[in-house]
Amino acid sequence: MDQSTSPDNGIVILERKRLVFAAVGAAIFILIYCSPQWVDAVDPTGEHFSLSTEGKGALAVFLVAGLFWVFEVLPIGVTSLLIGVLQAMFMIRPAKEAFKDFMDPSVLFIFSSIVIGMVFTKTGLTRRLAYKMLAVIGEKTSMIYLGCFVLTAGLTLVMAHTAVAATIYPLLMAVYSLYDGGDGPTRFGKGLFMGMAYIAGAGSIITLLGAARGAVAIEFFKEITGREISFFQLSYYMLPIGVIMTIVLWVFFMAFFRPEKKIIAGLREKSSRLSEDLGRITVKEILAALIVLGAVVTLSLRSFVPALHQFDKSAILLITTILFFFFNILDLDDLESIPWDIILLFSGAMSLGFCLWQTGAAKWLAIHWLGLFEKSNWFVFLMGISFFVMMMTNVIMNVAAIAISLPVALVIAPYLGIASEVILFSALVVAGMPFLLLVGAAPNAIAYSSGQFTSGEFFRYGVLASCLLMAVVAAAITFIWPVMGMQVLM
Repeated sequence: MDQSTSPDNGIVILERKRLVFAAVGAAIFILIYCSPQWVDAVDPTGEHFSLSTEGKGALAVFLVAGLFWVFEVLPIGVTSLLIGVLQAMFMIRPAKEAFKDFMDPSVLFIFSSIVIGMVFTKTGLTRRLAYKMLAVIGEKTSMIYLGCFVLTAGLTLVMAHTAVAATIYPLLMAVYSLYDGGDGPTRFGKGLFMGMAYIAGAGSIITLLGAARGAVAIEFFKEITGREISFFQLSYYMLPIGVIMTIVLWVFFMAFFRPEKKIIAGLREKSSRLSEDLGRITVKEILAALIVLGAVVTLSLRSFVPALHQFDKSAILLITTILFFFFNILDLDDLESIPWDIILLFSGAMSLGFCLWQTGAAKWLAIHWLGLFEKSNWFVFLMGISFFVMMMTNVIMNVAAIAISLPVALVIAPYLGIASEVILFSALVVAGMPFLLLVGAAPNAIAYSSGQFTSGEFFRYGVLASCLLMAVVAAAITFIWPVMGMQVLM
C-alpha cells in the first residue's frame, strides 16, 4: 500500500508535527531562560525594574504554554501540568507555590459552574428551556444564533459570566441536538459555542455583576486617583459597547460560520412536541433550579450588601455542588464524568498567571510596553494600553492585567493630557473579552468542551475578533464616549 494512503500515515504526520513544535518549545525555553541579563524597565518616575532569572523563566513558561495550547502539542490539561512542572524543576517558583495555584478558589468556582451545567442537563431542565426558546425563536438558524447570543448577554447583566456559560452550555447542547448536522463538528456548532464564549465576555462588561474585574478595578482606580465610579456610571458607559460588540459578533459568526442550513425544517413543531413529551416539571428540576437561583441571588447581592462581602464566591457556589449530592440529584458516576481536562486547563492558567505576577515578569512587560508610548499621540497611547491589557488578559487574571498597567498608564496620562476615566473604561472593555486562548476566561474553556472546535481554531478566529474589538474601542474613545459626556482629554 502507498504510504501516503496508509491508515497510519495520519498518525505519523501528527507525531512529526508534535515533535517539531515540542522541539521549538524546548528551544524557546532554553534560549530565554539561559539568556544574559535583559535590559531594565524604567517607569515614568525613573524607577528601574530588573528582570530576574525567575522572571525570564516565567516568560519562557508563558511562551511554551501558549505554543503548546495553540498547536495542541499535548492535550490542554496536560500542558497545564507542564506549567507547574517547569516552574518547579527550574526553580522559577517553589513547587508548593506552583502547584498550590492548581486548587485556587477561582478554579473551584469553575468546577462548581461545570457541575451546575451537568445538573441542568441531567434533570432535563435545559431541554425544557431550550424547547421553549426555540418555539419562540423559530426555524431560521441565523435567528437561533441571535437568540442564544442575546440570552447569553442578557444573563451576564445579573450573573457572573462563568455561571452564565455553565448555565447556557447545556441549553446550547440541547439546541444543537436538533440540528442533525452529522457526527462531526459543523459550522453551526462552531459558531454557536464559540459565539457563546465571546458574547459572555461582551455582556459581562456592562454591569458589575458580570464579573469581579469591574468592582476590583474601580476600587483600584479610587485608590490611585481619589475619584469614585458608581455602579450606574459604569453601566451607562459600558452598555452601548456591550450591545455593539454583541451585534458585531453576531455578524462575525454569520460571516465565518454561516450554518450549513438556513432553516431547520419543522423545528418549531418538533420543539413543541418534545416539550410536551417531557411532561410536568419534576421535583428534581424545581429543586435544582431553586438551589442555583439561591446561589446566583447571593452572589449578586454581594455587590450591594456589605455583610455578604466576607463570604467567598467560590464557597457560595460550591454549596450548590454539595446540595446536589445531598439531595441525590447527582451521584458518584456524575462526579467521575466531569471534564477534568477543563479543570486542569484553568488550574495551569492560574499557576501561570501568578507566576508572571509574583516574579515581576508581568510588571516588567507592562512598563516596557507602555514606555514605548510615553511621548506618543494620545490616541495611540490609549490604543497601546488597550492592546496590552487585551493580550495579557488572555494569559493572566484580567484584574491582574489591569493592576499592572493602570498605575503606569495613569502616571503617563497627565503628560499627554488624557483623562484618567477613559483609561479605566477602555481597559475594562478589552479585559472582558479574551478571544485568543482558551485559558483567557472560563466561558472559553466551557465552550471548548463541546468538541466543536479546536484550540487552534479558537486562536485563529480570535485574532480577527480581537481586531474588531480594538476597532470598537477606537470608536468608543473617539466618538461614542465623548458624545455621551465622558471627558477624554483634559
